[in-house]
Amino acid sequence: MEKQSQQQEKARRKLYRGYEKLAFGGIADAVRLLFVEEPDLAALGKMDLYNIAEIKRPKGGGMEIKFFDRIKAMQCLEEMNGENGKKAEALPLYRALQECVRSFGEETHDKANVSAD
Repeated sequence: MEKQSQQQEKARRKLYRGYEKLAFGGIADAVRLLFVEEPDLAALGKMDLYNIAEIKRPKGGGMEIKFFDRIKAMQCLEEMNGENGKKAEALPLYRALQECVRSFGEETHDKANVSAD
């Protein structure tokens, strides 16, 4: 019985981390993918494409990338916090957006430092 409870908690933590990554993860590699004509498999394996829901290459050329919905991921995080018996404090939308912008800014800053070296 206790083992089942531990497995459920482990699965719950894994889900929570996944929703966090969807809600606050970066999209820099996905944007980079848009500008690569023919990406090689080694480069694709190193990219963080977790937030991508769908990739299409229309017949006319180009590429279409659809992302998972960050707002829905944040709502799922909020629900999971409420189910856990913790005080369910809703993360205000502006704070969530600040987190996203901050994470994107850090990625951009890191990439600029690498290219400047």
